[in-house]
Amino acid sequence: MQNTRPATRADERTVAELREFSRKLVRELGFMRDSLFDSHLAPSAVHALIEIGLQPGMQARDLAALLRLDKSNTSRQLAKLESLGLLTRPTASDDGRSAQLYLTDAGQDLREEIDRLASTQVASALQHLRPIDRQALVRSLSLYVDALARDSDSQDSRKIAPAASGIHEGYLPGCIGDIASLHGRYYAQQAGFGVFFEKRVATELAAFAERLPCTDKALWLYMEGDRTLASLAIDGNAIHSRAHLRWFIVDDALQGSGIGRQLLALAMDFVDERFAETYLHTFKGLDAARHLYEAFGFQMTDEEVGQQWGATVVEQRFSRVARTSRI
Repeated sequence: MQNTRPATRADERTVAELREFSRKLVRELGFMRDSLFDSHLAPSAVHALIEIGLQPGMQARDLAALLRLDKSNTSRQLAKLESLGLLTRPTASDDGRSAQLYLTDAGQDLREEIDRLASTQVASALQHLRPIDRQALVRSLSLYVDALARDSDSQDSRKIAPAASGIHEGYLPGCIGDIASLHGRYYAQQAGFGVFFEKRVATELAAFAERLPCTDKALWLYMEGDRTLASLAIDGNAIHSRAHLRWFIVDDALQGSGIGRQLLALAMDFVDERFAETYLHTFKGLDAARHLYEAFGFQMTDEEVGQQWGATVVEQRFSRVARTSRI
């Protein structure tokens, strides 16, 4: 039940202090300027450039929702990026009306330069803080941003539209049951797992989905109509700069389609922006999955017999260090 009690004086003081800090943060990071990092782009265009680089192939409506921009503002920023040769919008082959967004080589180069300058700016500021204060800062900002996101989403009265076929980021109604079903069928065949395993997948995934959207967590789904046929999640911990890759599954009908590789590529871009290490747990004998993990830089770090999933299996832990060192 929502708490509707009036704000106390302490609450009012906290609100006033946070608003002041937010204004200062906006100014110090340069968002009041005409352009960021000498890019000659408005702040909203810079954010669009960054998000398209993180999620190549996304559509304009998804970008608008992510950046919380209206349709006309989004169109202006995309037109600007396209006119500068930073963006291309090929039409999706399965829907002549759906243009996907990709950065050109020039766009990717600019995004990397902006990323380098932004990291330098943050690194310089962090030099003035003790390590323990840095960790507290990351934790507090994460909580604040997540609270803002949840509040914005709760006020959004728009109805959820059916997902188009393709990769979608975030929770969609029905995906938890679909993902649990995919895991249940696959691991019953591969490892003899039963109801205990499928129930655990559904329960833990539901708890994870309730925390979305979150700056350190992400869920990608491959949809065909309203059915989830593949999934992958990143469950990150900003304090320890470590991410757990979870619920990576691809329907048998999509084996060899490259969907699994696409999901992993999106996830690795996500973790490389945020975490120093990513790890996952799997089982011995799943050779196709192991080859894919190794192709993305994972290495096996541990192997032992386990019974926590309702049957005896040889569990394996794989770990991967980020391509780019993050603060």
